[in-house]
Amino acid sequence: MADGYHHGNLRSAVLEKAAEAIGREGPHAFSLRSLAVELGVSHTAPRHHFGSREGVLNALATEGFHELADRLRANREAGGDFLDAGVEYVRFATDRPAHFDVMFTPSLLGTDDGELNAARTAAFDELRTGVDSLTEQGRGAEDAAAALVAGWSIVHGVATLALTGNLDGSGLRSLFQDTDLLTITRRSAGLLFGPRTPGSRRED
Repeated sequence: MADGYHHGNLRSAVLEKAAEAIGREGPHAFSLRSLAVELGVSHTAPRHHFGSREGVLNALATEGFHELADRLRANREAGGDFLDAGVEYVRFATDRPAHFDVMFTPSLLGTDDGELNAARTAAFDELRTGVDSLTEQGRGAEDAAAALVAGWSIVHGVATLALTGNLDGSGLRSLFQDTDLLTITRRSAGLLFGPRTPGSRRED
């Protein structure tokens, strides 16, 4: 079977198709062979680029952490604070649900992938930087580690509840007059750190 892809194009195509498959069936269902069939390439072609199914998942998670770090950095550079970073986190999760699923399912990923570990660290470094904005606003972060975990827990929980359908299935979403997920995130996470200061960067 002719592959019909240049080196970089096939790699990108495999990751795109993997994200589609995971979005449909979850991260445990897809295989390299089925991806090859969908792409119309030989069954060995994806292995040439990624080595294994885990290699594809590692690469997908790496791609996701890079994008998340970029989004959080852009938020910070635009003047966004820790709450804005949390809203951006949920925005990323809903824009890239397959990536998000794989990124936070450690059993799917290798522990010795240097590129993945570096991308993950970069994303969480941006979240850590976001905690600094609390002190700058005079809202206090005496225990920065606890503030980071608490903030992450809220926004990760909101994202997960939404993506799994539990936010709607529980009926809790209907308690909000405005059911936009980013508004729900801002209101819920805002309870942790108190009211916003005047001139906050944006409302979603």
